[in-house]
Amino acid sequence: METITINSHVGQDGILHLDIPVNISNADLTVTIIVKPSDNSQQENKPKGKGWPANFFEETSGCLKDTPLVIDSEGVFEDLEDFKLS
Repeated sequence: METITINSHVGQDGILHLDIPVNISNADLTVTIIVKPSDNSQQENKPKGKGWPANFFEETSGCLKDTPLVIDSEGVFEDLEDFKLS
């Protein structure tokens, strides 16, 4: 088994074209491909931090300033002491 690492570019069509010399001929092969963006990849709207889209907070901050949230009453709940499991 041999590990081959190559760098390639995907065009706007979203199709990755690979030409990989393997120095083997007339043989069946099992090929495993792992697709990982390059460290210097500049993808638009790439999630940052904990998965928030780029500019999420800048675009949503203050969006409810003219519509304050109203929290309805949660009501009165029975005492859970009466519902102990045996």
